[in-house]
Amino acid sequence: MDLLLMIIMVLLGLVGSFFSGLLGIGGAIINYPLLLYVPSMLGAAQFSTHEVASISMFQVFFASLAGVLAYRKKSKTGPSFVHRRLVLYMGISILAGSLIGGFTSGLLDGNIINLIYGLLAMIAVILMLIPGRGTEETRDELQFNLFIAMISAFLVGIVSGIVGAGGAFILIPIMLTVLHIPTRTTIASSLAIVFISAIGGVIGKITGGAIPLWPTLFTVIGSLIGAPLGSKVSTKINVKVLRYGLVVLIGITAIKVWSSIL
Repeated sequence: MDLLLMIIMVLLGLVGSFFSGLLGIGGAIINYPLLLYVPSMLGAAQFSTHEVASISMFQVFFASLAGVLAYRKKSKTGPSFVHRRLVLYMGISILAGSLIGGFTSGLLDGNIINLIYGLLAMIAVILMLIPGRGTEETRDELQFNLFIAMISAFLVGIVSGIVGAGGAFILIPIMLTVLHIPTRTTIASSLAIVFISAIGGVIGKITGGAIPLWPTLFTVIGSLIGAPLGSKVSTKINVKVLRYGLVVLIGITAIKVWSSIL
């Protein structure tokens, strides 16, 4: 592995994990197209779709872990928006789904994986543009439909495990618009749920193979740097900015992926 590729992988991991901590996502919605296109554009490496999904899954695991630890540390000195009941039920469901998806990914054609990613991104943008219930944070009094929460988390786990994502880029819109979870509670809780999802995804990818060791390692190093920075910045930004910032990011990556498919 040469120096150029090492630097690129660290930077890509840092960028993805920064937005992971900032927006409560695993970072795969950003990193998937970056890993697929940037190394080849710069003449550093050409990763297959399956390799990109594997690298992305490991990046999500460590980025979400770093983000969760950062939020945990921050909650000791301020309010915590993580809803434990929400994390427990949706976490168990998404873990089961991501195990299935991670294993299934190795059996699918690369174009199918790209197609699934493109469809998920389109759905996420549409859901994010639907007005939510509001921004009032009532974590302790929060009420939500348990059945819908668990079923949606399970389905998200399957498809996110296939593309090497934690699933937050589709899970967050569902939590905001379908379950009506307040924004900051959604961001903080989804990061913990994504971490649980990533555990299943990583196990599935290890089982399915196609893991480039060194590129994955340096991407993870970047992730451990970026996630705490993102979570620190997130508390200083208006919730509407966070919401629509995520819409823009998902929209850009969706256009790029669909352009490559078509």
